[in-house]
Amino acid sequence: MVRLDGVSRRFGATLAVEGVSLALAQGAFLTILGPSGCGKTTLLRMIAGFIAPSAGEIVIHGQPVAALPPWRRRIGMVFQKLALFPHLTAFDNVAYPLRMRAFPRAEIAARVERYLALVRLEGLAARRPHELSGGQQQRVAIARALVFEPDLLLLDEPLAALDRKLREDMQLEFRRIQQELGVTTINVTHDQREALVMSDSVLVMNGGRVQQEAPPVETYARPANRFVAGFLGLTNFLRGELIGVGDGRACVRVGEVELAGRHADPGLRPGAAVELAVRAERVRLVGQGDASDARFEARVAEVVFEGDRFVYEVRVAALGGATLRLFDLDPLGHARHEPGAMVTIGWLERDAMVFSV
Repeated sequence: MVRLDGVSRRFGATLAVEGVSLALAQGAFLTILGPSGCGKTTLLRMIAGFIAPSAGEIVIHGQPVAALPPWRRRIGMVFQKLALFPHLTAFDNVAYPLRMRAFPRAEIAARVERYLALVRLEGLAARRPHELSGGQQQRVAIARALVFEPDLLLLDEPLAALDRKLREDMQLEFRRIQQELGVTTINVTHDQREALVMSDSVLVMNGGRVQQEAPPVETYARPANRFVAGFLGLTNFLRGELIGVGDGRACVRVGEVELAGRHADPGLRPGAAVELAVRAERVRLVGQGDASDARFEARVAEVVFEGDRFVYEVRVAALGGATLRLFDLDPLGHARHEPGAMVTIGWLERDAMVFSV
């Protein structure tokens, strides 16, 4: 449905997007994820037609679109600033793209009613944007983007301004609507949860380049490099020296301790400076009978209660005083360890990853 071949965009001396290639199937949901300034919005705007690529080709529905202005690309778009017309009702906002395309009046009414029902706004058609909640305004914007049945739906951080609870609800709502309609969708966000919850595939960008494209589970569980591992989730990194590799396993010396993990970088050679990475949720407070391949005594430096978990920051003398963070996901079932307390922490070798520095 969408194909990009070596797409780049330069602004003066700055290369904002460099050599991005991807292929997106009909009905798929892709999220472009990355920090501010990584090039994700520039990439989306090139697909929409608001910016021309400096190099490369964009093909939508089998047609190169370099010569097509945005209004001829059959693309629906939902922006962070929703751009609803404040003087128009929800009905008229949704009807606007149909009227601009000269749809018959009877068909306009039927379509608008159907799409307002799809986004669960029955009975609110006569309200203006200021009479709707933030989530309801989002739904109007979604209906307006979809009502003319575009080939492609583009989402430019449309949930960023919502509070956390509403944002999480709308993530599920977006996914429901997308799956119900089967519309091919590209979403841009810096919200990790949003990318993992909503998407069939996640494309992680940094510095204008693609770092990894994979399904959400693979992106999280098998990050392609150190950047992806650090950007997704809360990850502990231990600097060390690679002392051996083989059979997908890497051994690392951290201080005077030898640790092992998955060999995540095929270019690593013994003697190289590396980092061993372990996600915070894979580091555990361990008891005497608990399984762990790496086990250390640690002193609690800080503990934070977040409702569904305790977040501990601990210091490990055996690892050169390294500071690690870990989660206790059963805060009501376990006693709280206060700062200064000694605890035993550990993790399994399969949960550690080794990356080049």
